[in-house]
Parts: sequence; structure tokens; C-alpha cells
Amino acid sequence: MPPGGEDRHLFLGRRVPPSFEWRSVTIDPGGRRAYDCAEWLDSIVAVEQGSVELEAVDGERHRFAPGALIWLDGIDLRAIHNRSVVPAVLVAIRRGRRGEAVGHGT
Repeated sequence: MPPGGEDRHLFLGRRVPPSFEWRSVTIDPGGRRAYDCAEWLDSIVAVEQGSVELEAVDGERHRFAPGALIWLDGIDLRAIHNRSVVPAVLVAIRRGRRGEAVGHGT
């Protein structure tokens, strides 16, 4: 990321419109993140850096490379793994909620 975090509101290299919520999740090399459906509610997720492997509750696994778009809302996952040697960065965006302030976060 450039100094000052200039790209923190980008999704696949494009600026996120102000009417969308934006969130970034980093998984360290060799790391694992337990799946929480609520964390990904109504979001489309881009693999911005590194790659991730999705582990389903039945043990099946699928790998996604940089640039992949994935939907993590309401699926039967156990965990998200980073099997690569660089941090994996996932960026999730969703429309802002009606009646709620739209915010951006990490």
C-alpha cells in the first residue's frame, strides 16, 4: 500500500463510490480465519493480493487468486486460509444500509 493509505478505498483498482461500505481483511501467510457469515453479509469480495483457499464444512477446498470475485454470504464454510508466502488481502464492498451512515473501515 502506498504511504498514507491512498488506495484504501479501492476495489480491484477502482475507487469505491461513497454510497458503498468498504472493508479490508488481511490474512497473514500461512494464516487461517474462521468463517463468520455475518462478517460478509451482502458483500461482494475481491481477492486484492495473495490467494485464499476456502474450506467448506464438508472439507472440500477451493483456491482463488488475485482478481477473483467471490460471494461469502450464506455459504457453508469453515475457514478461509492463506497458503501463500505473502499476505492475502480481501476487500469487501456492499451497498450502504438505508437509514444508516455509510462508513469505510479496515
